[in-house]
Amino acid sequence: MDIKLINIGFGNVVSANRVVAIISPESAPVKRLIQDARERFQLIDATYGRRTRAVIIADSGHVILSAVQPDTMSHRIAEEA
Repeated sequence: MDIKLINIGFGNVVSANRVVAIISPESAPVKRLIQDARERFQLIDATYGRRTRAVIIADSGHVILSAVQPDTMSHRIAEEA
């Protein structure tokens, strides 16, 4: 099994094999998802203080915040394949 890493901004990488979804953070259900992950201590903030532009859902239940646009990350995943 090959490990494919995707750059999520500022030198941070996530295993592309573990990504379930990459979504936009604007809707109320996504904001609740972020808050629930924060309360469960499963939130990873990789924005370095920048605006959150993408929310990555991992198969482990972790929620990762990124300052990179969701379409940019989807292109990066497609390039890896």
